[in-house]
Amino acid sequence: MKPKKAVVIGYDAISCLGPDLDLQWEKAAAGKSGIGHLTRFPMDPDFPVRIAGQVAEPDLSPYPFLSPRALALWPSPIYKYAMLTVHRALERSGIEITKEIAHRVAITFSTAVGGQDALIGADRRMVSEKKLPPPYANPNSCINMVGGRISVMTGATGPISAPITACATGATSMIVGDMLLAQGKADICICGAVDFPLVEPIVAGFATMNAAYRSNADDVPERASRPFSRDRKGFVISEGGAAIILATPEFARAHGLSPEFGIAGWSMTSDAFHFVAPNPETVTRCVAEAIEDAGLSPSDIDAVNAHGTSTKIGDKAEYDALRAVFGSKIPPVSANKSQIGHAMGGASAIETVYAMEGMRRGMLLPTINYTPAPEMEMDCVSSGERTLPQEFVLKNAFGFGGCNACIVMGRIG
Repeated sequence: MKPKKAVVIGYDAISCLGPDLDLQWEKAAAGKSGIGHLTRFPMDPDFPVRIAGQVAEPDLSPYPFLSPRALALWPSPIYKYAMLTVHRALERSGIEITKEIAHRVAITFSTAVGGQDALIGADRRMVSEKKLPPPYANPNSCINMVGGRISVMTGATGPISAPITACATGATSMIVGDMLLAQGKADICICGAVDFPLVEPIVAGFATMNAAYRSNADDVPERASRPFSRDRKGFVISEGGAAIILATPEFARAHGLSPEFGIAGWSMTSDAFHFVAPNPETVTRCVAEAIEDAGLSPSDIDAVNAHGTSTKIGDKAEYDALRAVFGSKIPPVSANKSQIGHAMGGASAIETVYAMEGMRRGMLLPTINYTPAPEMEMDCVSSGERTLPQEFVLKNAFGFGGCNACIVMGRIG
């Protein structure tokens, strides 16, 4: 690929599969799941959701900026995990944000659900203890504050924005970053997204929408998330986030970097249809336009990293879009949510990192728990990790409100 768009110079992720990327890949490649019993808050016996993808606390001792003292006013976990993934992604890039380049470093890192846990906690304290909210409650709940904290940590003073497109937030963050670089407004952009939505009313709200997986007493948590399967029953709510550092090709060359991947093409569309149900026409157009923007034909796409949430309507709409674009030759499809659940705004950022790691290793991750659905005939990589060289991978992301974002990632060289 001759990079005409942004190149990727670093990335990192944290998910319920593990606190570091190598461990996550090792477990995912072995067909393991990060989903287990929900323990984030006490539940009544009749609470509808009892399964989730929870992130295990990593060792933060090497990072003074993530010490308990430093995070005392930032109790929402979105902040420490956003800063952790960005810090590690920058380390991987080999770039230090100095005063000389800080004004050319943009931030589009965002979140969909945000720090509502802090606001909910403050509200409950007002009711139970008759105490006013602590002074950090509102700042913790501000969506744009996650990017603001990253700016303080890194010293980046270029353009900053917090794009929010529900479950497509991570992918949209990358697309907006690519726009800023293409317009010459920055040389580097810190992209990505994070969400830690395992908060009682948020979880219960997804259940009452009939979107989240409702648990039975005899459920096996690891089997709950089943994208594209005939017995799928809704998404499993999870936590996590990822950071992707984009740069212009010119910046990468000038600094002696040798990026392996870049954004080959992308598209965003709006459904103008329903607040949660997808519009097949505009979803299909998003997929087709991303491939066209990359200057490719559908036959050039080697694999698809699916949105694949495990909902009846959503999975079928995504399949129909793939069928409309690729015909009977849909490339192999990996649905990472089968292993990590649905991390809301952070999902497409984590999955893009997994897609790039798969391109680097020449491997596709499996879609576990897959039982073929007669109405959706495709190769879901159900038999385990697969060796497959990949030059171009399509990443799909579709969010509530009809926010669609598709990116084609391409190898450089």
